[in-house]
Amino acid sequence: MHAVVSWPSAPLTDSLVRKALGSLDVPIEIVTSVPDSYTKLLQWSTYDDIDHERVHNDSRSTLSSSYVIRKSLIRKHFLSRCLHSYLVKHPQSLLRNHVPRTWDLDIAFADELDEALADDLWELSQELEGDKWWILKPGMADRGMGIRLFNTRESLEAIFEEFEPGSDDEDDDGEAENDTAVITSQLRHFVIQEYLATPLLIDPTQVPLDGGIPPSSLHGHKFHLRAYVVCSGALTVYLYPRVLALFSAMPYVSPTAGDGGTSSIDLGPHLTNTSLQTHRGEEGVRLLDELIGCSVLSHSGDQSDWVLSAADVENIRNQMAEVLAETFKAALENPIHFQPLPNAFELFGIDFLVDQSPAPSGDIQVKLLEINAEPAIELTGPRLTWILQDLFTAMAKVCVTPFCTDSDLAKETWAVGDTKHGLVKCFEQSVRGPA
Repeated sequence: MHAVVSWPSAPLTDSLVRKALGSLDVPIEIVTSVPDSYTKLLQWSTYDDIDHERVHNDSRSTLSSSYVIRKSLIRKHFLSRCLHSYLVKHPQSLLRNHVPRTWDLDIAFADELDEALADDLWELSQELEGDKWWILKPGMADRGMGIRLFNTRESLEAIFEEFEPGSDDEDDDGEAENDTAVITSQLRHFVIQEYLATPLLIDPTQVPLDGGIPPSSLHGHKFHLRAYVVCSGALTVYLYPRVLALFSAMPYVSPTAGDGGTSSIDLGPHLTNTSLQTHRGEEGVRLLDELIGCSVLSHSGDQSDWVLSAADVENIRNQMAEVLAETFKAALENPIHFQPLPNAFELFGIDFLVDQSPAPSGDIQVKLLEINAEPAIELTGPRLTWILQDLFTAMAKVCVTPFCTDSDLAKETWAVGDTKHGLVKCFEQSVRGPA
């Protein structure tokens, strides 16, 4: 078999793919372009370097590392519409309690906001008169770009005015001073999500990276979970159980508008995206399993008696698997924007937040935030590169080996919920026949 491996801007991914293919017990010749003749061809490359037409036209001999159409998953506004449509048809779905309330917005200029709030966002506009906080995210941006917090109609208008392109005497690119600024007219699509004000808080320094002694004084930090999820064929979904916990740079404080309004809010305690914290290196990155034994800190700043247990972590992981299964069910009901192929597989980075109910119950609930294609795995850091090596080796065994050898992975007794080859099967539904 020939394998085209091409990751020009992701050397770590390139290296992991080559090592994973080298671990298989089948002869594979790695090439940089499609050969003139081949018996079987694997394209394990970045999306833009894959010959997607070949994937369709030569489906029996070609395997691809990406689905061609999956917008309902990876674009925030498409995901919002997909899940909303699914919940309308399935009002009892568990997603109702595991996805923050979300509205999508198509706007190019700030003066279009009034019309949107009077029409599609009318329900949201009524809630803007209360004391809740909301988070604005560009539908197609990544790495934390364009994220803002607001709590009033006026503050939302001010955000879009900030995103307006500058006048001729300002910088040509129209960027604001904040390095997460975007230009509204270039993005257009946004989502507005209910801000989850009671995240589970832990101090990552309780797990010292240098093996030292944890500090005596702890400060609760917000974090989100990055789960690596492998989809294979049409369609089986696997959760890689080694989940990352990515922490904010600053201790958590509830959002409060200062004298300068919401534009003066320091996003440091609220944003957990590692792309915005590259100066910290691995300081804010832990494995979820490493947090077992850490104190769960209260939002008032006091240390509670609750210590995160192995049972808590297993509960979180089980909730993630259930939410993933239901999310992909929803995507399959939107075939225009998600079309899994029998001769394709793909790695997604899926972000969750762990929300903590107010005392006295203190229950924890996983909330789905977003789904990312070609996740920035290099931000995992050198300390945890080994989990990526295991992940890519597992992908090669589960997704590539059956294609190479004509073996049928389905012959294995592998029920949903079981773990094999380093992956947990969390969803399986046949939507298309063999290629």
